[in-house]
Amino acid sequence: MTTPDTNRQFDEALRRCRDIFSRKLEDYGASWRILRPQAVTDQLFIKAKRIRTLETTGESAVGEGILPEFIAIVNYSIVGIIQLERGFADGKDITPAEALDLYDTVAARARALMTAKNHDYGEAWRAMRVLSYTDLILTKIERTKEIEDNNGRTTVSEGIDANYMDMLNYAVFGIIKLTESGESC
Repeated sequence: MTTPDTNRQFDEALRRCRDIFSRKLEDYGASWRILRPQAVTDQLFIKAKRIRTLETTGESAVGEGILPEFIAIVNYSIVGIIQLERGFADGKDITPAEALDLYDTVAARARALMTAKNHDYGEAWRAMRVLSYTDLILTKIERTKEIEDNNGRTTVSEGIDANYMDMLNYAVFGIIKLTESGESC
């Protein structure tokens, strides 16, 4: 049995997410620029909560599975980081091309972080269940809400941006695992 190439799989998952992000930019432009970070966190909560419900019940009333929700978590996490760094706007203040450049910058940082952590943790994520990624994302969302409610202040913990980055990477791991198991929707 050959060892999976995590970097290649990570890149493929990010390409899949970027494709959705790009197509939504064609439909809506960068309308997400109006979202304040707290609203992004709430969007992440909605997506993660839906995954947990689907994992728990095994039933989808709207006919979409878990995979699209992990893709949305990746994309909203990237939006969240962009919003933290640029601030929110009152309207679409960047072009789709500029939005994709920002997306690519954040995605490259996420990949670099994953590579470093994956080295240190010895690909432990591969032995985890997908439901653990969901629970870890929900935990990171709760932490993020606390930090937001505390006006961004922490005493010893990482900030909101680090939590968004971890959510992004856990979601990519979910995409990889679901893709390996054959879930395509």
